[in-house]
Amino acid sequence: MAYLGEIAALLTSLCFSISAVILTQASRQIGALNTNRVRLIIAVSYLAMINFALFERPLPIDAGIDRWAWLGLSGVIGLALGDQFLFRAYALIGPRLSMLMMSLAPAIGAMAAWVIFGEMLRPAQIAGMTVTLIGVAWVVAARPAADAARPGVPLSGVVFGLLAATGQGLGLVLARPGMRGDFSPFAGNAIRMSSAAVVLWLITFAQRQAAPTIQSLRDHRSALRLLMLGGLVGPVLGVSASLLAIQHTAIGVAGTLTALPPVFLLPIGYFVYKERFGWQTVIGTAVALIGVGLLFLA
Repeated sequence: MAYLGEIAALLTSLCFSISAVILTQASRQIGALNTNRVRLIIAVSYLAMINFALFERPLPIDAGIDRWAWLGLSGVIGLALGDQFLFRAYALIGPRLSMLMMSLAPAIGAMAAWVIFGEMLRPAQIAGMTVTLIGVAWVVAARPAADAARPGVPLSGVVFGLLAATGQGLGLVLARPGMRGDFSPFAGNAIRMSSAAVVLWLITFAQRQAAPTIQSLRDHRSALRLLMLGGLVGPVLGVSASLLAIQHTAIGVAGTLTALPPVFLLPIGYFVYKERFGWQTVIGTAVALIGVGLLFLA
């Protein structure tokens, strides 16, 4: 199918946009650490059911050591560590500004892919990436009029956002060898999620935080409902779509198209949170969409 990788990457952005709003609400109720811990368990459960329905086994245990090594390491860096920083950023600076930091992930991923795998981008692809990222940065840097009187952005939130972008960029690159051939994105995602969940929960037990995590869910039952929905949309559908994307297009292109949540978050902010945006936001959105068009033409 033509443009399968690009379409999958756009679907990833849509899923991540919806998930960002849902999981931000959950993280503000039970904390970023608890949100990531529970979200991974929920995602692994969903993926186990999907893989059992498709392949009659919950995990691709016969995928080979090589795939497990690459995808497992990718999951630990991108999901157990990178997303941990992302949820901290969500809680401190919100989903929109967190996505500004995450817009650096494609550049980090493209550089890593060049260093590790020698993957080069064509000039037209670089131009499309640049235009798209300029548009995204323009969108998220524009502060709504209602926010004008708010204090400055916490530096710690920016730092966590940058660390999250680094984790996502490297995680996507490391997943590439594990997804070679026609390996199922749901199977690959199950390896990534289960590896990340094991590492994160080993740390949780070592820190004696398992019981407090469960107690936080008992105290905030609405957060569990949010996590059930957010865990399906983002970690299951969104991440699986991102793995499909890197199978069928360059990592830099896939990473750029998955950096569009700030654009998708605009109508959510307008209709749900009643945010109002100026011309800078409108122009930035148009620039980002022009960049997306250039990537497809490239």
